[in-house]
Formats: sequence, structure tokens, C-alpha cells
Amino acid sequence: MKTVYAIPNCNTVKKALDWLKENKIAYEFHDYKKKGITANQLTAWSKQVGWEALINKKGTTWRQLPKEQQAAITSQKAAIALMMEKTSIIRRPLIEEEGKILVLGFDETEYKNALK
Repeated sequence: MKTVYAIPNCNTVKKALDWLKENKIAYEFHDYKKKGITANQLTAWSKQVGWEALINKKGTTWRQLPKEQQAAITSQKAAIALMMEKTSIIRRPLIEEEGKILVLGFDETEYKNALK
């Protein structure tokens, strides 16, 4: 079963969930705001795509951080601490199956290739 890691009130997530429903792809939804995320999970994802890819630097949460705090995110350890504290900074949605990241973010072409 695929798991969609995200927050429900994000427009990109809504587009992705609509696409999954239209294409009849079953999934479980993991709400970062309600369920949080573990350091182990973030470490496993970082090994797959790099911690830099997991941080959404285009989002409001990142832009609202003080410049000094942004500048201090220079390692996986610092990034994981930040993502655990502010889960809305994690790029979303992240779709995983059996521990493997299938897609990160939403791109219809990528979804067609990776999820069908």
C-alpha cells in the first residue's frame, strides 16, 4: 500500500490526491500535523533523495524562518531537527511504498511513470 505523507490543506497535496483518486490508486494518508514524523523516517528518506530535496525552500514556512536559521541548515542532522520541529517545511507530498520513495512533490508526468 502506498502512503502519502503530507498536510491536508496544501494545494499541491490536493492536486496529488485528486490525481490518485482519478487514477484509482489506493493509498493511506499520513498527516504530518497530526502524526508527526520520526528522525529514523527522515534519515531513511535522506539516504534516498538527500536531505536538501526534502526541505521545501519555496514554501511559506521556510521563507518565514530568520535568515540566520536558514543559513544554519547545512547538514542532515540540522535539517532533520528542523523538519521534526516544523513538519510543514517538508516538501510534499511524499509518496512511499515499502520504505521506498516513489515520488516527491507533484508532477503529473512523473506520477504517470512512477505510480501506474
